[in-house]
Formats: sequence, structure tokens, C-alpha cells
Amino acid sequence: MIRWFYYVARAIVITTLRLFTHWQIKGRENVPSQGALLIVVNHLNLADPPLVSVSLKRRVIFMAKEELFRSRFIGYFISSFGAFPVHRGQLDRQALRLADRVLAEGLALAMFPEATRSKNAQLQRAFPGSALIALRHGVPILPVAITGTERIKGLSWMLHRPKITITFGQPFHLPSVNGKASKEELTELTSFMMGHIAELLPVEYRGYYVK
Repeated sequence: MIRWFYYVARAIVITTLRLFTHWQIKGRENVPSQGALLIVVNHLNLADPPLVSVSLKRRVIFMAKEELFRSRFIGYFISSFGAFPVHRGQLDRQALRLADRVLAEGLALAMFPEATRSKNAQLQRAFPGSALIALRHGVPILPVAITGTERIKGLSWMLHRPKITITFGQPFHLPSVNGKASKEELTELTSFMMGHIAELLPVEYRGYYVK
């Protein structure tokens, strides 16, 4: 059922974007066509996961906050795009096991390191979970920057056709760490990772990671 609904949901998202926004994709040639990949994205709106999904040329699995799955419709919709829940603010071992499985199978895993939508469209301080997972697997990281989805509010945005841009940067790896990374090292690696996203964003979106 979910596999069938995925194609329906994808068609709905693509049609909506084309009719009601000025949708632009940049750097899609940077996306590896195969192999394990960790995708890290800034977060502005609930529309971000489906936007990332339809902008890619490959299937991606999302780690999304558990609260979204409390709504039957929203939970079903984002599940159709391959999302699974994670409990924020705690060590969610089940979510980590699922993330490990996705990458071990050579698939693409997408995460929002800020763990929640930004209220002012600027980058917020990120949590270290994404960096920890990247270290555990040594996989390439694909930075992705979104602008414009913060304007998707209510129904009036459909009349104004906001410009929505999604930019895919160059894949990179985190610097190596000897042994188990300390809390300070994880913080530094998280900032290093977020810096790659910030470089793809206009200055007014960089927030905590502006230089």
C-alpha cells in the first residue's frame, strides 16, 4: 500500500510545486547515483522532506521527528516517502538501528541536523546525531540547502508562487577521529558539517553558522 501511495504522493508533490511555486534545483549532478550516502539538510517547513525526495534522482529514506507520526494522515504521507520516526532529546536506539541498516544496505539516508523547523528561516544550532552516524559508517555526506519553503503557510502562498530553491553541494567526508569521538569533537564535527550547508545558503539564512 505504501509503495503504491509513494508514486501518488510523489506526483501530487511535483504537480503542486510546478503549479504553485517557482521550483529550482541546483547541483543535482553532485548527487551520487548509488552507494551509501548521508544527506544533511536545513529545515524550514514540513514540505522539506517531500521536496528533497522529488528533487533527487534516487530513493531516499528520512529520519523524521516522532511527533509527525502522531497524525495519521501526515504520518502515512511521510512514511510513503520512506520516513521513520526518531525521538528527539534522547538516545533512540531503535532509530539508530534503522539508520545503520539503511546505510549498511548502501542506501541514502536523509537527516535534518537541527531536529526541528527553524522559526526564522535561519540555521539553528545542530544536534550531533548526524555527525555521529557519519562517523560510525564513514559514508560520504551530501549537504543540501533549501530556501523559500518558509513561505508555505496557509493557502495564500499558492497565489504568490514563492521561489523555492534546493541546492545540492559536493559530497564530503568528516575528518577522522582517533577512537571514540569526545563530546567536544562531535561538536566540532557537527559545526564542520553544518558549515557545508551554510556555504550553499544566502547569508541571511546562515544564522548560527554565519562566518
